[in-house]
Amino acid sequence: MTGCVANSVTEQGQKVVIVQSLPTQYQCTYKGEVVGSQGNWLTGGWTTNRNLALGARNDLRNEAAKLGANVVVIAETINSTDEKNSLENITHVGRAYSCR
Repeated sequence: MTGCVANSVTEQGQKVVIVQSLPTQYQCTYKGEVVGSQGNWLTGGWTTNRNLALGARNDLRNEAAKLGANVVVIAETINSTDEKNSLENITHVGRAYSCR
């Protein structure tokens, strides 16, 4: 089942760094807001928490790369659970920047 593996990161996405705060030593240009997620009501229960987390980060990096960004600052992380309180979905919202 393909829902059980983490979203893969593209070649361009591999060049994107995820950080908690914007590095002040670089000149950065804001590119836009990005969202990355993994899992849903059907596949979330069959996907390990590790793969949900990794897949959401990879998706976030891929979306940032599409905007020409190389840095993402995570602004919010949303975890969805099912009625048994099992993790179903992880979504990251971030701000994408091009830094040099």
